[in-house]
Amino acid sequence: MQNHFTSMTKTALPNIVKLTRFFNKHSQPVLFTQHGHPPADFEEPITNQLVRKWGISGSIHTGSEDWELMPQIQELVKVEEKRVAEEEGERAKDGVIVPKNTYDAFLHTGLEERLRGMGVERVVICGVMTDCCCDTSGRSAFNRGFETWLVSDAMGSVVKRQHEAGLKGWGFGFGDVIATEEVIERLSEGSCGKGFGAS
Repeated sequence: MQNHFTSMTKTALPNIVKLTRFFNKHSQPVLFTQHGHPPADFEEPITNQLVRKWGISGSIHTGSEDWELMPQIQELVKVEEKRVAEEEGERAKDGVIVPKNTYDAFLHTGLEERLRGMGVERVVICGVMTDCCCDTSGRSAFNRGFETWLVSDAMGSVVKRQHEAGLKGWGFGFGDVIATEEVIERLSEGSCGKGFGAS
């Protein structure tokens, strides 16, 4: 949910805000991923596959305006940081943002260890892009043994067809594809164990 992807988030953004506030209110952990490429990723020979795929000008440069989290997400980060500091002081040192430079939020980020340390059993994924970062991170969570949900109306992609294709592929082989209200409903029943939200 960075400035680079603003055009893809019209439907997703209000639902992500709603879900994050729900998780925060119920003291459930929320982590935010932030995709970006440091200068080393642009040095020849280029080995980062995303930079090779999208090119230097088509990649998100760490520290750029495109790299910044959207203002509404920045506000959510502040709220979650405050909650963590008050309720889980020790975890505050790790922050609530997971920087990454691949589609996969688990690759070279220490995310799995953080989730295990928090006792997380389920990963609830929202954000952009449905068929790239969300799908890849979801599959990675699934393959690591986490029950994983993709939130259909809290995600976006370049076009609706890509969004729907990503959800269809995910639902066939990996986990539940559910809408925001159903996530809240399931978790409000109190029988679902400890969850996790990422955007």
